[in-house]
Amino acid sequence: MEDESSLRERLIDVGVELVTTEGSASLGLREIARRAGVSHGAPRRYFPTHHALLSAIARRGFEDLGARFAAAIADTASPRAQLRAIARVYVGYALEYRGMFELMFRHDLLDSDKHMSDGPRLREATLPLFERVVVLVAQCRAERDTAHADGPAATGPPPPVTAAALWASLHGIAQLWAWGSLRLALDAEPTGGAPRGDQVDQVDQLVAAALDAHLGPVDS
Repeated sequence: MEDESSLRERLIDVGVELVTTEGSASLGLREIARRAGVSHGAPRRYFPTHHALLSAIARRGFEDLGARFAAAIADTASPRAQLRAIARVYVGYALEYRGMFELMFRHDLLDSDKHMSDGPRLREATLPLFERVVVLVAQCRAERDTAHADGPAATGPPPPVTAAALWASLHGIAQLWAWGSLRLALDAEPTGGAPRGDQVDQVDQLVAAALDAHLGPVDS
């Protein structure tokens, strides 16, 4: 007989598969229960509300994104190169896994305490990823100050503010590309999913431009 923790994880697994293959609109409680092979009331034993189950599914998305961040920077030395790798992963994830990305940043899940089942609130799942970017921004600034030690002291907002602005820019690139606005502005052919061919280069250029805008050009 399946224990309760295994069934709880299976419900989340089914939700992850559904949102990945069919989008966030597919995450009905009855459909998740049906695909998990349990009665439609069974999920209530583990998740007090539908939103609690959705939050658990979205938390898996943040865990996956964090693992992708770690893999992307594993063999990357400089803070600037690590930031670029993370930025590319973030935008790429957003474009390839649209359903999960939308779920991860649903305001009603992020800005809610009452739908918790266990563990930290969903919005707190974003903090380790953000804190990693803050550290890298601070390291980039320190390296730049060291390289220009004979010049005037660098000025700018504190690293958390710069990191937040960079995050907002990357999120905007992903959303506007997915919605078609950036593709239209850059005269890129529409695609049904992640960018392909020349569009990959265009997205990379947008990511590089965002980094330059918030951190300064690499050779400055």
